[in-house]
Amino acid sequence: MTTLSHEPPGAAPAGPPVLADHDSLLSFLTAVFRDRGLPPERAAASARALCHGDLTGMDSHGAANLTRLYLPLLDEGRADPHAEPRVVTDLGAAVLLDARRALGLWSASEAMELAASRAERHGVGVVAVRGGTHLGCAGYHALRAVERGMVGLVASNCGGQRIARPPGGAAALLGTNPLSAAAPAGGHPPFLLDMSTTAAPTGRIRQAAREGRPVPEGLLCDDRGAPVTDPAEFDAGRAHLMWLGGEPGRYKGFGLGLLVEVLSAVVSGSGRGPAPQALAGDGGPGGRDDDIGHLLLALAPDALREGALGDARELFGTVLDCPPADPAAPVRYPGWHEYHLARERRERGVPLAAGLYAELADLAGRTGLAAPLVLGEVR
Repeated sequence: MTTLSHEPPGAAPAGPPVLADHDSLLSFLTAVFRDRGLPPERAAASARALCHGDLTGMDSHGAANLTRLYLPLLDEGRADPHAEPRVVTDLGAAVLLDARRALGLWSASEAMELAASRAERHGVGVVAVRGGTHLGCAGYHALRAVERGMVGLVASNCGGQRIARPPGGAAALLGTNPLSAAAPAGGHPPFLLDMSTTAAPTGRIRQAAREGRPVPEGLLCDDRGAPVTDPAEFDAGRAHLMWLGGEPGRYKGFGLGLLVEVLSAVVSGSGRGPAPQALAGDGGPGGRDDDIGHLLLALAPDALREGALGDARELFGTVLDCPPADPAAPVRYPGWHEYHLARERRERGVPLAAGLYAELADLAGRTGLAAPLVLGEVR
């Protein structure tokens, strides 16, 4: 296994984004994970989960996190490439699983497959996971249920990592606590809602900082609640993540964040953001994203009644047929754009920022692996 340092990269090389061949990028990511000790099937599954972010436009959760998040987890021993998740409790439709620090990109999908298998028997399957690590895009794992004709729900806390303050609070208590739901749409692109319960995930803020561009108002604020648009202020400790819903609706995002904490941590017994130790210190971000908790639920509507798929086709078809206020902007639903974008990028190439491609090429050179094939520049 090759060991690399994880010093923060310097200024990103200037230049236009490149188009990387999808299959080549996937092969490269798989090879990197194998180089870090993951068995072949786990490495390939982890690569697919990571590449989902780049395919669907969630670039902050794609290959950009390879050297910033997943390789450090493996190199520092915080993720175990050979961990075998262990069933703690099995009630048939409900299972408690200890991931034992397995890489979340792989283990979360395995947990959803287990939930779907139980749903085939019981109509619903729920798998609570403790001892987990970062799972990437929650929506990728929710879609695994859709592939089996089911509705999927994924909730994940951030273990003991605390980033966001409760409304009116002066101490960070919660992580970004993502929540995702996916459902078959009866022949239309699957419905896919994939969101953090904060106004933005940290990856989006840090990506903007790397690229030297401001973020819109409503994502960050200072200690007094005034808006902050310089993303570098976040890691400098002078700006805090806001909750989904902005200032007027912040209790909705905060409430959803707490709900995710209950579903993923209280149910599984994983690490929690709101814990007594969170009240010590200076109130800024703290803790580590170890012992993450997940909840993965699969629901099989056709096991309960006939006709669910046809109703879904009509439901989402009606949404698509809604007369648009602007004829140039037809009505769509969450997941529609991501489905078509992923299909296009698989065929024509995956856009990677020049700086990111340089990182991947450098990693390839130092590990003796083949860098992703470049098809051209993004124009």
